Amino acid sequence: MRIAVLGAGLAGITSAWECLRDGHDVIVLDRADTPADFTSKANAGLIAPGHAFAWASPRVPGIMLRSLWTRNQAIRYRPSFDVRQWRWLSQFLRQCTTNRARINTLRKARLCLYSQSRLQLVTDETAFPYDRNTGGLIYFYRSAQSFEAAAIKSEILASQGVRIESLDRDQVIARDPGLADARDIISGALFVPSDESGDARLFTHRLAQRCEERGAQLQMRTEITGLQTESGRVTAVTTSQGPVFADAFVLALGVFSPNLLHQLGVRIPIYPVKGYSVTLPSGADHCLPKLGGVDEDNLLAYCPMGSRLRITATAEIGNYNTAYTPDDFRIMLSKAQALMPRAADFSTPNYWAGLRPMTPTGLPLIGRSRWSNLWLNTGHGHMGWTMSCGSARILADLIINNQPEIPLEGIDPATMGMA
Repeated sequence: MRIAVLGAGLAGITSAWECLRDGHDVIVLDRADTPADFTSKANAGLIAPGHAFAWASPRVPGIMLRSLWTRNQAIRYRPSFDVRQWRWLSQFLRQCTTNRARINTLRKARLCLYSQSRLQLVTDETAFPYDRNTGGLIYFYRSAQSFEAAAIKSEILASQGVRIESLDRDQVIARDPGLADARDIISGALFVPSDESGDARLFTHRLAQRCEERGAQLQMRTEITGLQTESGRVTAVTTSQGPVFADAFVLALGVFSPNLLHQLGVRIPIYPVKGYSVTLPSGADHCLPKLGGVDEDNLLAYCPMGSRLRITATAEIGNYNTAYTPDDFRIMLSKAQALMPRAADFSTPNYWAGLRPMTPTGLPLIGRSRWSNLWLNTGHGHMGWTMSCGSARILADLIINNQPEIPLEGIDPATMGMA
């Protein structure tokens, strides 16, 4: 079967890889110059089933409200006249209940654990480096109150098989001496030894190369403009380079997926949530953390990547704008430097901002659309790196009519009126 994959980010390239493994002929289309040049370009780098909590929770509406007059909130709301934002926001707020947060967290954890197992398989098959670190991740808390609350909440993940260890501040420093300067700030931490990290962009680039070696065609610098349909099927995708014909089509365009489907009269609940990252160089005279992790009270993630330190923060519900100024990073950088002042060269930051394709539940959409040969693998939100390989295998199994290895509750487009 000839399969056209629309999008060359993590979701698209991993989808292409799994389809190639099943013996299909694959072409990947993307407007960028190189793979992983948008959402996958400079993300947090954490592969974190141990952090699979749903964003939509009872405390989030208050955080969003406070963000209207203060900038130091982890989740910011920037009102827009875009009716799509209001529609998405109403669906998101309906998920902000204790019961829905628990259900969505359980489903996310299941997908994340499965996906991590698939990532390990892909890593074994390909054997290419991508600054992978398998030593676990540390999620630390500044107050005893937040630490105790987190330990209770983590029982949800533990019920899905995530192994979680509780550490006091001395044990945190023993695990990672790179956090020694933060000793007096840390009250305690949850350590997940099976979590890991790596450079998602480097992984995607190298997997794309392996796809080409297996015969896939990567057609970059190609703007996708529409879909041609006939008798309940997609016959071609229209592009700036002309139409591309295939037997099946995989939509993996992240935040731009709704735009393409809207042309066909279909709405999917995906909206951009902006995130910010800084990458800093680290040399022999620095004390880089051994492991990645999260300052949970500030939702500030950090990740060593070879001789670099990646810092990420903020979830901004606003619009499709990726612009930024150095001032946008001031708060996150000051907090990171206070935590680990000797970790890297804070005087030479490399800034980036990207758009996460968020659904109200935080779960992606994976499955067949109402067109029999148009498949979705999109909407992975802030955990696209963690979810990518498992999502791709689920998609590939569905295409060949195999039963996926995990249940599809919460991710099947058919349950959302799109079949």
